[in-house]
Amino acid sequence: MEMKQAKRVEITIEAPMETRLTDALDRAGVTGYTILPVLGGSGRSGRWSREGQVSRAGGMVSIICIIRPERLDELLEAAFGVVERHIGVVCVSDCQVLRAERF
Repeated sequence: MEMKQAKRVEITIEAPMETRLTDALDRAGVTGYTILPVLGGSGRSGRWSREGQVSRAGGMVSIICIIRPERLDELLEAAFGVVERHIGVVCVSDCQVLRAERF
């Protein structure tokens, strides 16, 4: 099977910013993404966990997008407009996909 090059972008951000980020991605023409809850981790402020949280306000989400390489800059500009003012991490990696017409 023939694989095509793509970019995998994973954005981890505070849960209350989820809608703001997905709205920005939608405006940038990103047609697909997956949103996952982040259960916990460790960062500059130390370890944290969603355990015991009453609401989403203290949690994080991870939004994953697979896009064509030529669309990367537009996605990153949209994401940075939200992430720059909040806790968040943006990671970009190369990947290969089947059915490239879907991306």
